[in-house]
Amino acid sequence: MSVTIKSAREIELMRAAGKILAKVHENLAKELKEGMTTLEIDRLGEEIIRSYGCTPSFKNYNGYPASVCVSVNDEVVHGIPSKKRRIREGDVVSFDIGVNYKGYHSDAARTHGVGEISEEARLLIERTRQSFFEGIKYAREGNHLHDISNAIAAYAESFGYGVVRDLVGHGIGTRLHEDPQIPNYAQKSRGLRLRPGMTLAIEPMINLGRFEVEWKSDNWTVVTQDGSISAHYENTVLITSGEPEILTLTTAELQ
Repeated sequence: MSVTIKSAREIELMRAAGKILAKVHENLAKELKEGMTTLEIDRLGEEIIRSYGCTPSFKNYNGYPASVCVSVNDEVVHGIPSKKRRIREGDVVSFDIGVNYKGYHSDAARTHGVGEISEEARLLIERTRQSFFEGIKYAREGNHLHDISNAIAAYAESFGYGVVRDLVGHGIGTRLHEDPQIPNYAQKSRGLRLRPGMTLAIEPMINLGRFEVEWKSDNWTVVTQDGSISAHYENTVLITSGEPEILTLTTAELQ
């Protein structure tokens, strides 16, 4: 395993990439509404990304055909935008987006409810987000990577949710996916020791039902095996000598 430690210059570029991605999420969330297609969301997302002088990290990555992963209801992640898929009242919609700014990537995901959603869906979205923050309480110099994993799992599973195991978080920098892998479920080993300068994409994917998932025939879209809805919350995080720095928080989240 080779985990990159970013220099001061690299950290500044990662910060810039993170701030831009936060703005992309803000702008795209404002546009999400009933009746639009997931392809419209993707095209708008790419337009916004490029307007900031960035390129979409996901487009053509290992063959993925779009700039924004748009996952609806029982789709956990990697939903492929389509002109045939329309957003409906009550849908739970996740945007997973990456941007490349001057050779450095940032990666973040948010889940939104469209119009009136069920109370169980609202709580799932809220608690998935909170599971991330429970995890990064441990994202500090000298702690171990799996301290983060265990905290995410303990919080999410306390509500009876299924924590996805087939997909994990990752390191990030000049490559979209770097070492280390970051599980969201409980680990017996402690994992590597955290050091300042590490940049990590931490991303709980939490299901209302069981944790098992499967891939659809497009070989990208991951869905819950039991058909339950799923939520996804992700940020790019910098390990420092003090509190972790979250590079992709939106303006509203910073307040």
